[in-house]
Amino acid sequence: MTFFPKVALVILNWNGKEYLQKFIPSVISSSYPNLTIIVGDNASSDESVNYLRDNFPTIRIIQNDKNYGFAQGYNRILAQLEADYFVLLNSDVEVESNWIEPIIELMQSDEKIAAAQPKLLSYTNKNLFEYAGAAGGLLDIFGYPFCRGRIFDTLEVDAGQYDTATEIFWASGAAFFIKKKYWDEVGGFDSSFFAHMEEIDLCWRLKNKGYKIMYCPDSTVYHVGGGTLSAEHPYKTYLNFRNNLIMLRKNLPLSRFLLIISIRFWLDLASLIKYLLAGKFKNAIAISKAHRHFLRSIFQGTYTITKDVSNFNAVGIFNKSIALKHFIRKVKHFSDL
Repeated sequence: MTFFPKVALVILNWNGKEYLQKFIPSVISSSYPNLTIIVGDNASSDESVNYLRDNFPTIRIIQNDKNYGFAQGYNRILAQLEADYFVLLNSDVEVESNWIEPIIELMQSDEKIAAAQPKLLSYTNKNLFEYAGAAGGLLDIFGYPFCRGRIFDTLEVDAGQYDTATEIFWASGAAFFIKKKYWDEVGGFDSSFFAHMEEIDLCWRLKNKGYKIMYCPDSTVYHVGGGTLSAEHPYKTYLNFRNNLIMLRKNLPLSRFLLIISIRFWLDLASLIKYLLAGKFKNAIAISKAHRHFLRSIFQGTYTITKDVSNFNAVGIFNKSIALKHFIRKVKHFSDL
């Protein structure tokens, strides 16, 4: 690749000094020649900013006046940047030196490619795919996200089974590449999401316009995961269920939404009961709270609904229930679906 588009790599930080100390050196060593590294700080109180200023003076720092969360935090930082591509990278990710070049080359090959992700492996066990994105995200018929290499909490060993570049439905926000012009076209993240599933909603809005989302196996990163909220934290449960329901309402045609939501209420009730039986009462309450918030938002007309889905690109939709396949039929690997 002789032409190197301008890339702005942005790490959104909130009290992540420990992760910055561990992983910024690998980011700095990235070999891409036309790269600017920015840390956007969500009003940290842990000396993150001073640490960066003292140790990495080449990194540009943009500070938000308070913690706006993942979605609005990124929106506010990226609004101040000019580049051909944005790369959104979690602070708890280790990268290889040449991880950017293969994805930019892939995205440059097709004007319709709007966003992409690398292969995400676990930092703590580098033979395993990582929960937050694995080998690219998909969506089942009822709107539940899963990944090639990760179905619910079951992670696959990376044995080269996903080493072909593939069109997917959503790219992980842990290491998210997007052409700036398409970020601007769809308005970035929905800031009301605060955190969790905002990248899936963004990819869905891009897919509604006919664009492609890609997985690039020639680039590999290693993600710790759960750096802000643990997987079982009730607030994380609340955000995941709330944002997923809002995402369905925003992106599905009304007739399709009404059909899906009538089934989703029962499936989510099953999840609530499962938490109760496991003694995780706060998580069960979080699901109930998520549904109440969602119903209020419907009546208040809080969210912008996509009106035209005539160009919808359905690649990456699994037209069956991933919950049924996994919990009833015991399917654990994507290749067995």
